[in-house]
Amino acid sequence: MRVDRKMSSNDPQFLYMILVLPSLFGLTLVGDGLNKLMHEESGGIISIMFGLIFIGVVVFAYIFFTTYLTSQV
Repeated sequence: MRVDRKMSSNDPQFLYMILVLPSLFGLTLVGDGLNKLMHEESGGIISIMFGLIFIGVVVFAYIFFTTYLTSQV
């Protein structure tokens, strides 16, 4: 028997999907960019910028979804 329920912003799955995994990907991009800069390879600044933009989008999405989900209850 399947029970459908709405996802709450307090659920660990929500936190994991929206915040943790994408943030780790963004931090990986930043780390890769720093590694490229330290080894004087090209593309380090671009990787850092995309990582920071990605982390910013994750923070925005988290704030948006927590605000949206709490207002729907």
